Amino acid sequence: MIEFKLEGDHIPMIQLLKATNLVQTGGEAQIVVSEGLVKYNGQVDYRKRLKVRQGDTVEFENNKIVVI
Repeated sequence: MIEFKLEGDHIPMIQLLKATNLVQTGGEAQIVVSEGLVKYNGQVDYRKRLKVRQGDTVEFENNKIVVI
């Protein structure tokens, strides 16, 4: 499990995936989101610009990110 400390009120989903080093580039992040490989709070979500906030969880490739 990865704990990500949020600075501010939200972070876009693709930036979160890059910030936690689960993808190498923003382009790669957009692809994995658009292909339905990312779960947001337990559900597959296709929104690249989704605003992830404190208390949310994101799952990708057996990695779980908890936003604190």
